[in-house]
Amino acid sequence: MKHEWKKKEKNLYLPEQKPEIITVPEQKFFMIKGKGNPNGEEFSEKIGVLYSLAYAIRMMPKQGYTPEGYFEYTVYPLEGIWDLSEEGKKLETFNKDELLYNIMIRQPDFATKEVVDKAFERVSVKKPHPLLNDVTFGTIEDGLSVQMLHVGPYDNEPQSFEAMKEFTINNNLERASLQHREIYLSDTRKVEPAKLKTVLRYMVKSKA
Repeated sequence: MKHEWKKKEKNLYLPEQKPEIITVPEQKFFMIKGKGNPNGEEFSEKIGVLYSLAYAIRMMPKQGYTPEGYFEYTVYPLEGIWDLSEEGKKLETFNKDELLYNIMIRQPDFATKEVVDKAFERVSVKKPHPLLNDVTFGTIEDGLSVQMLHVGPYDNEPQSFEAMKEFTINNNLERASLQHREIYLSDTRKVEPAKLKTVLRYMVKSKA
């Protein structure tokens, strides 16, 4: 039976449009870091490289290699961890050119180093790209977090973050980091800005 994250992991990917507390387990990712405005060409290129690797693993059985523990699954959505440069934090107005990001696509648990190495080999032959050298593979565990579903343009996210901030304070929690995670459930090429769905999440800890 196919593993569909929208159905099997609803708590992680389909929260309600109001803040909630969640504990996020350790997960495996292909990741690539960068700085600057995400509306640029370089950002799109990085997304493309991540998807090439993600689909290389997904399609392995059709290419004659079935990883141990392999199961049918839907490729996970694009995610990003966002921060501001030290310079950006000093500015009075928000400047997208000062954004720091680590964009990523989650991989299934059977993705071992051997499987990942094979994915890199395949992509470097079939879809070679200089940015492949910048992609890393590793695990991240967000742990205790506050999250909610944001519906609408990315530029309206501050409204949702305001609701999350109030919820965090009311539950005697505080942010563990100024970074936040976004999970992109919509394809911007097919969905109008008003209907975009994005999971917003940040790590929290109990107030001392």
